[in-house]
Amino acid sequence: MAVGGIEMGSGSGANYEARVTPFVVIACLVAATGGLIFGYDIGISGGVTSMDEFLIKFFPKVYEKEHSSSNNNQYCSFENHLLTLFTSSLYLAALIASFFASATTRAFGRKISMTVGGLVFLTGAILNGAAVNVEMLIVGRILLGVGIGYANQSVPVYLSEMAPPKLRGALNIGFQMATTIGILAANLINYGTAKMRHNGWRVSLALAAVPAVIMTIGSLCLPDTPNSLIERGKKEEAREMLQKIRGTANVDLEYSDLVEASESSKRVEQPWKQITERRYRPQLIITCLIPFFQQITGINVIMFYAPVLFKTLGFGDDASLMSAVVTGLVNVFATTVSIFSVDRFGRRVLFLEGGVQMFICQIAVGSLIASVFGVSGEGAFSKGMGDLTLAFICVYVAGFAWSWGPLGWLVPSEIFPLEIRSAGQSINVSVNMFFTFIIGQLFLTMLCHLKFGIFYFFAGWVAVMTIFVYFFVPETKNMPIEEMNRVWKAHWFWGKYIPDDAVGLDHHLPSTSYNNQNV
Repeated sequence: MAVGGIEMGSGSGANYEARVTPFVVIACLVAATGGLIFGYDIGISGGVTSMDEFLIKFFPKVYEKEHSSSNNNQYCSFENHLLTLFTSSLYLAALIASFFASATTRAFGRKISMTVGGLVFLTGAILNGAAVNVEMLIVGRILLGVGIGYANQSVPVYLSEMAPPKLRGALNIGFQMATTIGILAANLINYGTAKMRHNGWRVSLALAAVPAVIMTIGSLCLPDTPNSLIERGKKEEAREMLQKIRGTANVDLEYSDLVEASESSKRVEQPWKQITERRYRPQLIITCLIPFFQQITGINVIMFYAPVLFKTLGFGDDASLMSAVVTGLVNVFATTVSIFSVDRFGRRVLFLEGGVQMFICQIAVGSLIASVFGVSGEGAFSKGMGDLTLAFICVYVAGFAWSWGPLGWLVPSEIFPLEIRSAGQSINVSVNMFFTFIIGQLFLTMLCHLKFGIFYFFAGWVAVMTIFVYFFVPETKNMPIEEMNRVWKAHWFWGKYIPDDAVGLDHHLPSTSYNNQNV
């Protein structure tokens, strides 16, 4: 039952009858294309900012500094705050937009938020492709950010609500898979457009319209989730949709849990105030720290600035762009590992293994760079040393791609009860976008001042977040989204925050089933 604004459910949610229907798989795949716009933008900006024609037109001082014979410090070649603002302004806009997206998602449904995001992103892509000055570039980037804020707020929630519990992880990671495909597509396009004599950068930026159109048209064809339909008073439609996506007429148990959760949520008039209550403390802390840790891994050092980073390390223009393509390929293939393993082995195993792998690789990359460039920044990689560094970066990317990349979106989207789910996802997106902005804006300056030590800096944070996961992140695999309070109540630390009336105690699982140590 629902008590005090908390959904309780019947406690038997683990026994919901459901089949994996083509309908729900197709709906989730279409929704996941929302990740394409996010990934394309992540991948495209680094390649464009390494193109000489783009730098000459918009950032001539950076071009002059890069090609100056007196500049021997490779670490500082691209340091320019206006140049980094081109990359990072998008994420500040996404942060602000995510709060408006929360209200839209709650009032009008998840698919409307996706449609709005696609249309605004499309406008930004057109503006960027036609840019004649820095101001047009930045305004276009801001519109792209608004689109991403809406997409990232609505798509993970949509996927978590549509998917059956036993496949929620795999289907939700479709968003991250689409993101990695977008990054790879952007890297390949940059490699091709860099060879154009004129306006290659325009083609790269304007082609962002393609994933925007795919997402917009796709969202118009999507059904609403049963949760969203119930939330907006369309209960009969919700029952029919639930039967359709579960492939069975026997949905009474799950439907009643959804209705009870919705009734609880309607009693919450101020979800932003409600989310700060003690009973939601575990979810709030986790959903703030996971996106923070996801960004402080340093992954966007690679994803945003891969071509710039490789040029800084002495790779040629073609080699820099091709190296970015290689890391993009690794990113895509490693994400498939997560799709097939997240619901079998669980979230914690991937979190922990990925953290150890990233830590080792960052220490190795930092040490290799230190051995070649030292503190002065003077020097160049030999082919063998460059290939070894690229190999470690690829192993690092693989570790992120099957752990913190997809799980950073999956776990926060599945842990909130319905009454505060939209608010919780907005916090997840806004924290993610805020630290993406910070890293994007400061990385080139940090590289200039911290030099090879920047990789040790990120490695230290990876160690911290891995320890945090070990002690404080419970396992959530196969747990129905409306029954998640049972996970928190069973946890050795978070259990004290969850009141007894928040779970069906007569159906409560033994504490060892969802205990922190269940890895």
